[in-house]
Amino acid sequence: MPLYKTITVTEHITVYIWKITESEEELAKGIQLTPECKSRMDGMKSELHRRGFLSIRHLMAEAGYEDKDLFYDEGGKPHLKDGNKISISHSHQFTTIIISKEQEVGIDIEMQREKILRIANKFTPLEEYRTLANSEALIRKLTIVWGAKESLYKIYAKQGLSFLHHVDVKDFSFDDSETTAEILYHGDASEYRISFLEFEGFTCVYAIKNS
Repeated sequence: MPLYKTITVTEHITVYIWKITESEEELAKGIQLTPECKSRMDGMKSELHRRGFLSIRHLMAEAGYEDKDLFYDEGGKPHLKDGNKISISHSHQFTTIIISKEQEVGIDIEMQREKILRIANKFTPLEEYRTLANSEALIRKLTIVWGAKESLYKIYAKQGLSFLHHVDVKDFSFDDSETTAEILYHGDASEYRISFLEFEGFTCVYAIKNS
């Protein structure tokens, strides 16, 4: 089974990444879905989405959980019944989860694509990136920023939050592999630690709320 990477962030926080190479039938082996999740998966038209859905259950098993341990609130945010925090992401052939015993966490995985250049002005001030030497570097950086803001939204999960106006990701260098971010929304300020890694043309970003 291709568990691609495990990252021990702290003794209480772990990231798991899966590379989907198996068939749907192979991934279904040993996985018990609740009736709600079985119905949800059966409604997915894309086989890759169904394979991603099942691979996430394998990642949960790596962390000691079964499908029945997971539930979603009215806003669609996932939770674990034991009170630990979980965040989930899927992009093409990669899936990932982050699990935390204490701090709020969010995770996002994205394929690095030129498309991000067209939507960048909707989520970040583009003038901040004029120093980048080429479009490849710009795509990489914007993908990290987008992933960071997606991760933060998964933690904050409040309607009306604007990536452009309410979420600020501090500048960073690729070599640092981390930065910080702030959400300022309706007078409420919160700070976060952002970490990122790149592999096989993908970017994975996770956010941890500061205590």
